[in-house]
Amino acid sequence: MNTRTLEITRPAAALSAPSYVLQRLLATRAGWAPLALRIPIGIIFVAHGAQKLFGAFGGYGLEGTGQFMASIGLTPGYLMALLAGSAEFFGGLALLLGLLVRPAAAALAFAMLVAILSVHIGNGLFLAKNGYEYALALLAVSVSLLLSGAGRLSVDAALADRAAR
Repeated sequence: MNTRTLEITRPAAALSAPSYVLQRLLATRAGWAPLALRIPIGIIFVAHGAQKLFGAFGGYGLEGTGQFMASIGLTPGYLMALLAGSAEFFGGLALLLGLLVRPAAAALAFAMLVAILSVHIGNGLFLAKNGYEYALALLAVSVSLLLSGAGRLSVDAALADRAAR
């Protein structure tokens, strides 16, 4: 049985609660399309998270990002920078691997919603004025992956196939 047609064939009562939840979390009927979203968006999130956490790629690291977050009212700034950077960096890694894609996508969608509402919304739509269009696109992809799951060529699909046997 492949993950594209994965159905939970045993009655829910026959599965332990953690096993059932894990199967539902990993199951995906999506084909190759999520892979086309996971790879580029995973790379983007890893890079942005690395900017916040480590100061890589011209970023400001935790201190600088934390000061910025505190200046816009997201306090304590250091903790908010750690949370946002971790969601982006580790969530991006999860997307790249196709591992626990739904929880990673949920965390990333939440991070993008916070970014839109706290930083970009007052600047209008367009990126040229620091608007929310880019964060909105990342939010849309995150929600799409939350709904579809990892798709083929993912650790989630391999684990779901294994659990179904």
